[in-house]
Amino acid sequence: MGAGGRRVSVPTTKKEEYNGIQRVPFSKPPFTLGQIKKAIPPHCFQRSVLRSFSYVVYDLTIAFLFYYIATNYFHYLPGPLSYFAWPIYWALQGCVLTGVWVIAHECGHHAFSDYQWLDDSVGLVLHSCLLVPYFSWKYSHRRHHSNTGSLDRDEVFVPKPKSQMAWFSKYLNNPPGRVLTLAITLILGWPLYLAFNVSGRPYDRFACHFDPHGPIYSDRERIQIYISDAGILAVTYGLFRLAAAKGLAWVLCVYGAPLLIVNGFLVLITYLQHTHPALPHYDSSEWDWLRGALATMDRDYGVLNKVFHNITDTHVAHHLISTMPHYHAMEATKAVKPILGEYYQFDGTPFYKAMWREAKECLYVEPDEDAQTNGVFWYRNKF
Repeated sequence: MGAGGRRVSVPTTKKEEYNGIQRVPFSKPPFTLGQIKKAIPPHCFQRSVLRSFSYVVYDLTIAFLFYYIATNYFHYLPGPLSYFAWPIYWALQGCVLTGVWVIAHECGHHAFSDYQWLDDSVGLVLHSCLLVPYFSWKYSHRRHHSNTGSLDRDEVFVPKPKSQMAWFSKYLNNPPGRVLTLAITLILGWPLYLAFNVSGRPYDRFACHFDPHGPIYSDRERIQIYISDAGILAVTYGLFRLAAAKGLAWVLCVYGAPLLIVNGFLVLITYLQHTHPALPHYDSSEWDWLRGALATMDRDYGVLNKVFHNITDTHVAHHLISTMPHYHAMEATKAVKPILGEYYQFDGTPFYKAMWREAKECLYVEPDEDAQTNGVFWYRNKF
């Protein structure tokens, strides 16, 4: 039911099937953002400081317990067992710290509390501890939300048309090439994006999240970029002192390896939310904010959905109302699905299978040859 009890019907004339894939409708939706918000229970928009902090305390408590067990008991294990114990610690700790990353991400959207200064303070501390420049990411990520699905102005995982693909791309379109591409993306994708804007929006000059005077930021944002850099430098110095006291190997085992897991998951989560054969992208002749916000995919990560605070399976609702706390997102998603109809997209494919499939099927974008408009682009995989 729509706002005021009126049923919203979704046309299917602009929803097509291509190679067995049911595409997202790309015509102008028959509903408005106002109707979507009215369908969501009012309490879902309320932010609670105590409840938000409870998730911070819970995640950090679990992270400390994993750290305590690893540093106090692993050295008692026989040699072969420790080789199994440490990777298990890395995976578990990386997943928990990804949840911490998500909470800091929520601070960047002003979804943590009603106080902007508190959101920014918590976000700065949590993200800096994970070597993320909080304000730098906050501003570029805000522009991503403002321009989702736009080939001209989106900020991250912006697909290229075939004509702009690198000459060597066709040689990577095979299983070994996909393994190499995915490995580089998951291991190095996040630092490469922050430092060199790899996979980001093209700018007319070098763009870097650590450069206060770079093209990503406006003059009024530059002081906060310096603050972000100061947070990263402070944590880096702390890690240096820790390595001097405990040894580099200790820091890499306790902190470095879990951080690689965090970086890999946040790249994978973002990639799968915006990369799917059913999702369109738009050039400036067709793009509008609502259609762009709907060009995203909810995914299923199993038990990790809860560990990641449901950023994985409520991302459509998050793009529609980004200031809504994560602990209301599931209820909001259920409320808006009848409004969105076929515009709502969920793929329950296990994320590890979806990752391989999307790496195979989503290489570049092109409009359909027989399309009435050339402003709607779809993923292709044939060179």
